[in-house]
Amino acid sequence: MSDRPSWSPQTSHIPTAPGVYRFRDGDHRVIYVGKAKSLRARLGSYFRDAHSLHPRTRLMLATAQGVEWTTVHNELEALQLEYTWIKEYDPRFNVKYRDDKSYPWLCVTWSDDYPRVFVGRGTHKKGWRYFGPYAHAWAIRDSIDTLLTVFPMRSCAPGVFRSAGSSRRPCLLAHIDKCAAPCVGHISMEAHRNLVRDFCSVIAGKSAPVIKDLQASMADYAETMEYEKAGKVRDKVEALQRVMEKNSVVLDETADVDVIALALDPLEVAVQLFHVRSGRILSQRGWIADRPGGDDSDQGQSSEDLPQLVEAFLLQIYTSLDGDQQERTRIIPPEILVPCLPESTLILEKFLSGFRGSTVRIKVPQRGKKKALTETAQTNATGALALHKTRRASDLTTRNQALDELAQVLEMDEVPLRIEGYDISHVQGAHTVASMVVFEDGLARTSEYRHFTITTVQSDDVGAMREVLHRRFSRLIDEREVMATDPQGLVDASTRRTKRFSYAPGLIVVDGAGAQARIARRVLDDLGFGHIVVVGLAKRLEEVWIPGREFPLILKRNSVALYLLQRIRDESHRFAVTFHRSKRSRAMTESLLDCVTGLGEVRRKALMKAFPSLKKLRAATAQEIAQVPGFGMKLAQGVVQAVAEKPEAINMTTGEVLD
Repeated sequence: MSDRPSWSPQTSHIPTAPGVYRFRDGDHRVIYVGKAKSLRARLGSYFRDAHSLHPRTRLMLATAQGVEWTTVHNELEALQLEYTWIKEYDPRFNVKYRDDKSYPWLCVTWSDDYPRVFVGRGTHKKGWRYFGPYAHAWAIRDSIDTLLTVFPMRSCAPGVFRSAGSSRRPCLLAHIDKCAAPCVGHISMEAHRNLVRDFCSVIAGKSAPVIKDLQASMADYAETMEYEKAGKVRDKVEALQRVMEKNSVVLDETADVDVIALALDPLEVAVQLFHVRSGRILSQRGWIADRPGGDDSDQGQSSEDLPQLVEAFLLQIYTSLDGDQQERTRIIPPEILVPCLPESTLILEKFLSGFRGSTVRIKVPQRGKKKALTETAQTNATGALALHKTRRASDLTTRNQALDELAQVLEMDEVPLRIEGYDISHVQGAHTVASMVVFEDGLARTSEYRHFTITTVQSDDVGAMREVLHRRFSRLIDEREVMATDPQGLVDASTRRTKRFSYAPGLIVVDGAGAQARIARRVLDDLGFGHIVVVGLAKRLEEVWIPGREFPLILKRNSVALYLLQRIRDESHRFAVTFHRSKRSRAMTESLLDCVTGLGEVRRKALMKAFPSLKKLRAATAQEIAQVPGFGMKLAQGVVQAVAEKPEAINMTTGEVLD
């Protein structure tokens, strides 16, 4: 990288206006997106002295084969376009903050008729309210258990709720006064929602009005000499106060702020985020990311790099919220404390204010409680980075060793950064399916997984492997032709992201011995992909079969390369078997209900949702089935008759025949 790349544009051809630029690789994939006040000044900095650039930036330029830009009117438009393109293209060299562990959150199913509260992890659903994330699941469960004595809202799972409603018998929580039993009508829908509303207010840190109302109610009961009721209200107030005492008061009661701290080393950055509501720390969260730029010093705390990292964090975290305007207003605070101000602070404030629906200010605290809290967050960030490096060092080293060893033993010209694994699954030739799993940089990329329904052959693993590989790489050829003529032609209209199916692997791993590997080699050669390496991994002796060689390759049992191949093989097998079971289950269930006249796909799904197992469906009466949306008494009687005539029991979830 000592010389200027041949594809770099002439400086005089780059406009001086603000805008957004995209670097693309040889396959026209966007690998980096950035914005600039002056495109000429920013892009020119990439091509002046490559040795002064961060190693990751030099790697990006070595991967890139072209750059393009779009001019805009002002910095705000540039920020908005940069955010849109990062969401659309998911560039590999842009900073991506990932959680340094899985944090639990508290969820209230607000859109339900009778909302429930539970602690979970994973993705969020639209219409539900989420609080947290929290550092420890046990701590928030303990708080919920206490709060249910004050606000006895529903906390049971949907199945328990329906079962109690059908039997007209409330569960144990109702008997110990931790549930108002809406399932059996002990409380109205409106009264239950009021409980939920107060519960959410307390969890959000706004307990003072609720405590004030309870204290007023306690005084009224005492005045009318209803001392037993007054005592129960007193116990509720004390319970609320115990819950709130667990969250330390760090700022004034009116303070709603987020505190952000970053700790850097030459390769990675750790972020800590404290959510402070009504002066109390409600939750804390951490992220780890690879550094996209900066200097090569051991200190890594580059004054030039840090503002860019802060900006990237603010954009990624606050603009990726899926909730409605009310949810964004609740989550994005009016004040955000950061270790340093990004270059485009005023533009960021305007951008985030639009997301929140009201003013957002980004500040660096200089003194007092806010300064002390920022220092506490900084201490946590430094500790989190040190702990992450301790945990991940061996994993990162092992992954690199595995990829290097694979390239060496398979005599590859370069390390296989993308590896695809394939497997076939069927039972005696029925419902044959195939799977494709993807590993990038030695890690599973689940968003790239694909499954295929085999249509041309049955009971023939080799023929099925031929079909799936032919379909996959024929699609690759088609998409490359589209990319060559119209780079925007592969943008998914629903997600606004570029489809990544056109990304060619460096290595293909098939589950099986020589026959599967040979047919895979033949398909790739016929389609013009002779440069892609193919291996087959046999289960019995873990032999690595390479097409064209008479004998398999035997790797040491402690080989990290063999372990990586086993992970890919096992993951492709798991993914194929899971898809096969779902197809078999659907087929068996459909065959059971095929004889019912008037039972279409929509009604069938509604029926299976209401009665997820054949046992429950058999136990249901025609009157109960008729309550399912879209069903009438005549259709319900047809279902009852069809189920009664079926001799064996089938699990409608797994498709397995039961005794």
